Amino acid sequence: MSPFSTALDPRPDTSVQLIPYGSGSGGGKGEFYAPWCGYCKKLEPVWYDVGAELKSSGSPVRVGKMDGTAYSGMSSEFGVRGYPTIKLLKGDLAYNYKGPRTKDDIVEFANRVAGPAVRALPSKQMFDHMMKRHDVLFVYFGGESPLKEKYIDMAAELIVYTYFFSASEDVLPESVTLPELPSVVVFKDGAYFTYDEYVDGGLSSWVNKERFQSYLQIDGFTLYELGETGKLVAIAVIDEKDPTEESGRLKTLIQRVAKEYREHFNRDFQFGHMDGNDYINSLIMGEVSVPSIIILNTSNEQYFLPSEPVETLEQLVHFINSVLDGSAQAQGGDGMFQRVKRVAFDAKSTIMSVFRSSPVLGCFLFGLPLGVISLMCYGICTAESDDGQEDMELMKRDDEEEEDDEEDEPRQAPGELEGPEEDGENEEEEEQEKNPDDKKAD
Repeated sequence: MSPFSTALDPRPDTSVQLIPYGSGSGGGKGEFYAPWCGYCKKLEPVWYDVGAELKSSGSPVRVGKMDGTAYSGMSSEFGVRGYPTIKLLKGDLAYNYKGPRTKDDIVEFANRVAGPAVRALPSKQMFDHMMKRHDVLFVYFGGESPLKEKYIDMAAELIVYTYFFSASEDVLPESVTLPELPSVVVFKDGAYFTYDEYVDGGLSSWVNKERFQSYLQIDGFTLYELGETGKLVAIAVIDEKDPTEESGRLKTLIQRVAKEYREHFNRDFQFGHMDGNDYINSLIMGEVSVPSIIILNTSNEQYFLPSEPVETLEQLVHFINSVLDGSAQAQGGDGMFQRVKRVAFDAKSTIMSVFRSSPVLGCFLFGLPLGVISLMCYGICTAESDDGQEDMELMKRDDEEEEDDEEDEPRQAPGELEGPEEDGENEEEEEQEKNPDDKKAD
């Protein structure tokens, strides 16, 4: 029986083999899970719905799951480092899913990666339709060329993140003017930007940095993906459930900088806002007030906070420039102290997560070893205290015996000395009684 079990049929004897794609016509998608993982249990009903949706839509993707703790060798082969892990195999490539764990997002990921790396846009109507569907749209315009070959290779690698299209110049809207053909263009934020090899460097690097809108709402998954772009992330931390005037002002300032200063900061910064400070606090192992502005460097775990409240656009731009030129004070980092702190923090978080998801299992995993260790320590301490007490009793006995010996010796010595003194006094009395005349004569 295969180690993978189906997400569509709850019967334990039914299994689905997670297999790689053949010649682009078949494939599989699998979830690596651990029985004790709370996030895996939360994903289970979503994963069932994903399998049902893909099956009903006729998708070639076969959905399964595997206990990574029971098949650790296969988990290591696939590079699984945490649970749950979602992978899709296509040819010789294994694509990791890193987005939100919702049915729609996972299904969209599966359909995107399962299809061709580059999709054709044969007409203006199709082009307009795709423009309405996608916030960020990459399109290659032109015929066969070395640039197109690079584009196809790049798309096969980065399709895990977004869609890629190709079209002829006839599909271009009249409002779009390209400096030359062939060209790679990204449409986003109500505008379009053309790839320039001499200015932007490698095509993959440029696409990786441009695959997000200039400003967006950020959560934990998005922040993780933003870290792979190599950009610093400027975030307005706000509370959307309890919006205040200060929250709205900081959010507006971040949006203005993203739009009005794109030429200055787009290469190095990503802008957005985050609802709540829980994730940020766990990331920096500290406390960030709400509302506030923070800049994160996810590559080395450093972060920057403004030295004074940001009230104007000029102050925010000055703060961003200070981070860019290195004059702003960096906090956190990946030094030795921070690594030790992170290990302790993650260990505490893991223990708390296990106890929250399964208190009984948490007590067994952590309570039993602690109980055994406590009993061992108690036994050692008790044994040492008993031995010490016996030694003290022996010492007391020896001291008492010595005291008794010392008391006996003084009692005998005076007795021996008093004997001769008494005898001498008696002899004198007898002589006085026997010779009274001698005494008178004297």
